[in-house]
Amino acid sequence: MDVQLQDILTMKKEHPCGSRQWLVLRSGMDFRLRCLGCGHEVMLPRSKAEKNIRQITRAGVDQLKK
Repeated sequence: MDVQLQDILTMKKEHPCGSRQWLVLRSGMDFRLRCLGCGHEVMLPRSKAEKNIRQITRAGVDQLKK
């Protein structure tokens, strides 16, 4: 799965704050993600994170369309 920095991930399960969207701060063997609802940051192993991704939104591509 091709996940890059500054992508917005929509996950299957929601965070306790109610948001399902996370910003990618680091990618590699694991991901560092920031919740877009409350700002909480977590580190997840790549394998666990990729299972829970429902949609990937590219920040750079969306900005070029405008």
